[in-house]
Amino acid sequence: MLPFVSVGLLGLLSLSIPVGIVLFLLGFGIDQFFSAFPLTRGLGSMVWSTSENAALIAIPFFVLLGEILVRTGIAARTYSALDRWVSWLPGGLVHANVATATMFSATSGSSVATAATVATVAMPQAERLGYDQKLFSGAIAAGGTLGIMIPPSINLIVYGFLTQTSIPQLFLAGLVPGILLAVAFLAVTALVCLVNPKLGGARRTFPLREMALGLADLVPIILLFSAIIGSIYKGWATPTEAASVGVAGALVIAAFFGGLDMRMIGEALIGTVRVTAMIMLVVIGASFLNFTLSAAGLSQELRGFLEGLGFDPLQTLLVIVAMYIVLGFFIETLSLMVITIPIVVPIVISLGYDPVWFGILMIVLIEMALITPPVGLNLFVVQSARGGGSIAEVMLGAIPYVLAMLAMVVALIALPQIALYLPMAMR
Repeated sequence: MLPFVSVGLLGLLSLSIPVGIVLFLLGFGIDQFFSAFPLTRGLGSMVWSTSENAALIAIPFFVLLGEILVRTGIAARTYSALDRWVSWLPGGLVHANVATATMFSATSGSSVATAATVATVAMPQAERLGYDQKLFSGAIAAGGTLGIMIPPSINLIVYGFLTQTSIPQLFLAGLVPGILLAVAFLAVTALVCLVNPKLGGARRTFPLREMALGLADLVPIILLFSAIIGSIYKGWATPTEAASVGVAGALVIAAFFGGLDMRMIGEALIGTVRVTAMIMLVVIGASFLNFTLSAAGLSQELRGFLEGLGFDPLQTLLVIVAMYIVLGFFIETLSLMVITIPIVVPIVISLGYDPVWFGILMIVLIEMALITPPVGLNLFVVQSARGGGSIAEVMLGAIPYVLAMLAMVVALIALPQIALYLPMAMR
C-alpha cells in the first residue's frame, strides 16, 4: 500500500491537481484496492463532522484578523516603529524585517500573509537606502515563516485537530521556540553583516525621543496579542472565542486609525473566504485520507517496516526529519502537514515522543519548506513584492536562515523542554 500512496501522491501532484482533490482521490483509491469494506459510505458524515468542528471555526476568524490588519496600515506603522529601535545593529534595516514579521506573526497566524505584508512595506525601503537585495529579501521570507510558529497559528490549529492534541497546549509550546527562532534570525543577520558589512547597508540611529514616540505604534499589536493569547492561557476563552475577540479588537484598531470602511471590510471578507475555503478543502480531504489509511492498516505497515530496519527511536526520528526536509522541497507546506500527519504521528507517539513536542518540531520543518526551492511559497511571495530581479537572489538570501532553522531542529531534539516547559508549567 505504501508504494501506491507514494507514487499516487507524487503523480497526481505533478499533474497540478489541487491538493484537496488529490487527498480525496487517494482515499478513494485505498478504499477500492486495499479495503475489504466500502469506506466511502462514511464520507458524507465525515465531511459534515469535520466541517462543523468548533476548533476549526477559529481558522476563518484568524484569517479575517490578519486581513483587517493588512488593509488598515497597522503593519506599516509597526515597521516604522521597529526600524527606529533596531537599525543601529549590524544589518540595519534588515533587522526591522525580522522584528516586524515577529510582531505581525503574533496576530496573523499565517506565514504567507506575514511575508506578503512585511514585503509590501519593506521593499521600497531597501531600494531607497541601497540594501543588498539578497539578504534583505531572504530575511523577509524567513521572518514570514514565524507566522505558523508564534501563536495564534493556523497550522497548529490544523495539527491539533488532526491529532486530537490540545490547541492551547500547542500554542504554549510554540511560544518559546518562536521567540528563540526570531532571535536566531536577528543573530544570523548580525553575524552575516559583520563578516560582510556591504550586505547590511547603512546603520542609522534615531533620537531617543523619536524612538520613544514610535513605541505608541506597537501598542495596538501588543494589546491585541495579549487579549488573544492571554484569554486562552487564562482559561477565559477557547481558541475560537479568542479569535473572535481578536477580530473585534482589530476592527476597533482599524476605526481608531481611520481605516474602517465598507470597502476594506468587503475586501477582508472576500480574502478570508478564499483562504478558508482552500484550507478547509485540504483539511476535509486529509480527514478522509486519514480514515482510509487507518482502516486499511497503512500505519501498522509502515511501523512494521521501520521496526524491521532495527533503528532505535532517535534514529527513526532522524529518518522522519530527513523525510520532511526532502519532501519540503517539492510539496506545499499545509499539504505536507495534512498528508503526512496520519502516517507519521502514530509512529512518533508509539516511539514514546510527546505529540505536542513533535507538533512544534514538525512546524519548524514546515517553516524550512517555506523558504527552500523549488516550491518555497514565501520565496515567491517576496519575489512578487520585489517586482524585479531574479528569484534566485531571494533563495540565496534565505540560506543563512535555513541554517538557523536546522539549528533549532537540533536544539528541539536535544532539549525537548524548549517546547514543553510552558505547557507543563501551565498544567
